[in-house]
Amino acid sequence: MDDRGDSFVAVRRISQGLDRGNNYHSTSAEVVAGSAAWLGRGLSCVCAQSTENDGRPSFDLTPAQEECLQRLQNRIDVAYDSSSAEHQEALRALWNAAFPEEELRGLVSEQWKEMGWQGKDPSTDFRGGGFISLENLLYFARKFPKSYQDLLRKQNGDRAMWEYPFAVAGVNITFMLIQMLDLEAVKPRTIVGATFLKFLEENESAFDLFYCITFKLMDQQWLAMHASYMDFNAVMKATRRQLESELLQEDITRLEDLPSYSLLTQ
Repeated sequence: MDDRGDSFVAVRRISQGLDRGNNYHSTSAEVVAGSAAWLGRGLSCVCAQSTENDGRPSFDLTPAQEECLQRLQNRIDVAYDSSSAEHQEALRALWNAAFPEEELRGLVSEQWKEMGWQGKDPSTDFRGGGFISLENLLYFARKFPKSYQDLLRKQNGDRAMWEYPFAVAGVNITFMLIQMLDLEAVKPRTIVGATFLKFLEENESAFDLFYCITFKLMDQQWLAMHASYMDFNAVMKATRRQLESELLQEDITRLEDLPSYSLLTQ
């Protein structure tokens, strides 16, 4: 890993009692800017693959699968727009889901650092994942609130002193999955991508659900590898390998059959 000015944030955990009305123990976080290769421009080094003249086969899709893929691609193509009322409302909803007892003072606020954004304006962190990365986080918060809160507050396991920032890690995961599943291609060129589209045909929310599974698995890998922030790329690569392996198991007929799905709790 070099030192060429790539942006990142590290979160140093500071244990303390933090009462938001539920009388539970949590942590505060000190966000520190620095130089590493796992955020911003460094995103692509985690998971991007060449798709031109690489000799990969393509897989024919059913009309239903083509329609599902097109709808998902339409979502992927939407950039986050800080002037959009819909996007602003989704961002507020994300805050309310994360910290229901704490009033948000503004869409630009130092409060956002509590969630693991790089600065006081989270819209600047959506460049790598677009609006769908916000939708993924919001789906996770609503569908699996217990798992979401556990990851947000780093409540489980023997954590590193320097932790990954929750929200920015979420954007990284969206980006990684889009690349891994080859979702921007007209048709999938990997068995993994073709397999996922079968699940998408059965479940319109398959990408959002797979995102939740991935986030929880990534955190498990983080703990198993005793990782700190400089290890984030290695953790993401290990997470991707595990996901690809699980998707290709013969007895997997839906995402809920994946071994890593059992990590999630509502």
